[in-house]
Amino acid sequence: MTYANIKFIAADMDGTLLNEHGQLPANFYDVFAQLDAKGIYFCAASGRQYYSLCETFAPIKDRLVYVADNGTMVMYQDKLLYSSTMDKADTDAIVTTARAIEGTYTVLCGKKSAYIETQDPQALAEISKYYARCEYVDDLLAVEDDFIKVALCHFGGTEALVYPTMRDQFAATHQVVVSAKIWLDLMHADASKGAAIEHLQQTMGFTRAQTMTFGDYFNDVEMLKVSDYSYAMANAHEEVKKFAQFSAPSNRDNGVMTVIEQTVLAQD
Repeated sequence: MTYANIKFIAADMDGTLLNEHGQLPANFYDVFAQLDAKGIYFCAASGRQYYSLCETFAPIKDRLVYVADNGTMVMYQDKLLYSSTMDKADTDAIVTTARAIEGTYTVLCGKKSAYIETQDPQALAEISKYYARCEYVDDLLAVEDDFIKVALCHFGGTEALVYPTMRDQFAATHQVVVSAKIWLDLMHADASKGAAIEHLQQTMGFTRAQTMTFGDYFNDVEMLKVSDYSYAMANAHEEVKKFAQFSAPSNRDNGVMTVIEQTVLAQD
């Protein structure tokens, strides 16, 4: 296999590019500069909000591609390239169902902002990590925006406590994906990081054979499937590893940067 033709590299954030403290690798900007000089796009592909990602990459924010909110909003140079919206009737049904699951905190994600109706300090601390633009409202059902995702947080674990209910109610009509140990996301049936990257492949002129992807959780599976150079992190969920062609060192061991340096940047 050759890495000389790679044109696009997409990395999940939490559990993948970021270390266990939520920090970028120390050598990220140096590696990015080398990729940029080669004309290779770097994409932050995350469940995080676009506005949050812009803060993380502030020094170079207009030079990255963003597959934000799990592929429901794709931005480049502050321009919307692609989005996948949900009907308000559907988001209302999801919010109402989530309210009935004890211990569940709901983030209603729109193009303009995210919205919450909780003021629980623990929940606010967790939500603020991923949503830089977030408004408190009295009633999520009364919000008006173009909705792209509903994110649910449960500190007891979403895979066991939230996913079964949401799967039974909505999996036939929506994407229902466990995106982290305490997070679950519901989106349009056609929405995913993979669908977003396929759109970019078609519109930005690169192929799956020129695409490298890195992920660790279920919301990364579709992204791994559309890339010939797909990497699951050593710390990835065991089921997710089955969908990747290769393995990368863990996020604690700077796996994404290590692979890029040893493969793409090692080419003449």
